[in-house]
Amino acid sequence: MSVDINLLPWRQARRERRTRRMQLWLAGMVIAGTALGFGVAQYYQAALQSQQARNRYITQQTRQLERAIEDVERYERQVEQFNEQLALFTSLQGERLQTLRLFNAVAKSVAQGVVYERLERTGSQVSVTARAGSDRQISEQLRRIAQLPTFGVPQFSEVESESDTVRQFRFRVEQQPPDDRPPAESAAEPRREEPS
Repeated sequence: MSVDINLLPWRQARRERRTRRMQLWLAGMVIAGTALGFGVAQYYQAALQSQQARNRYITQQTRQLERAIEDVERYERQVEQFNEQLALFTSLQGERLQTLRLFNAVAKSVAQGVVYERLERTGSQVSVTARAGSDRQISEQLRRIAQLPTFGVPQFSEVESESDTVRQFRFRVEQQPPDDRPPAESAAEPRREEPS
């Protein structure tokens, strides 16, 4: 007698267990892969959002910096305009002082019998047209001009006789720059001795 053992149900059960185990492993791998993919996507999404926030911050700071640069450039232009205006005011003040010195010197130098008709200044060059009664008065006028520290040596250009008593003459002279040194007080004032 032979014993017949049917192994088919046992093999079938083992195969089903293996299939279930394989399906569980596959399901676990799919779930793990999905979770890992979702985690990586979330990580990259967070990194992307962080980078975008940094980019927005940099853009905002760049705009502020550009506005600050524009302000600095505007201030530099204003400073340049103020410097130009200051230079203009300084030159006008110098011109005013030069004009005052010129008229004061002319007033001090007028010889008796001489009448100034025209006085013209171009830069530091002064051209004068005047009338005098005689050649002696013309010479005296030129001598007085030459003695003033405000002027250089006059250059006599012409004389015209309008009548026997009136002569019109012209000369040019260079106006000297002012001597800004203070005068020596000891030379200006004599020493006084106190009575003992």
